[in-house]
Amino acid sequence: MDLWILWLAVAGVLLISEIAFQWVWTLCLAIGCIVAMIGALCDASLLMQVVYLSASAVVAYILLIPVLNKWQENARNKNKSMRTGMDALLGRVAVVTDEIKPGRLGRARIDGDYWQVRLPGATEVVRRGEEVVVTGYDSIILDVEVKS
Repeated sequence: MDLWILWLAVAGVLLISEIAFQWVWTLCLAIGCIVAMIGALCDASLLMQVVYLSASAVVAYILLIPVLNKWQENARNKNKSMRTGMDALLGRVAVVTDEIKPGRLGRARIDGDYWQVRLPGATEVVRRGEEVVVTGYDSIILDVEVKS
């Protein structure tokens, strides 16, 4: 039996498991198997094919990890910006339109919409025109803190 067929079959199984489980090491080993297959097609000895497999899998791992980490970070950031509903208000800056007194509700404007807001733990009045940041919500009442 030609070894290149074995390397190709193992690479196929590893690629399928990579798709199913998304383990980076299976992708790297699949790349190593492809390189070993090329070695087998070039009549390299079995020992050299294993060396090709090992070396190329390690190189693939070293090269792919930073790329995949960056890709994952971009996907996480994209998901944060795609929040909808009330969650989309978290972290947004609002302008106080009716002062917020300790223990009482005030009002603030975000993108032309007016919201009831409260300042948990407030000891001072937040005046009209000041900026606050949305930190949470309960039903349709937004929790805010004074923007620093």
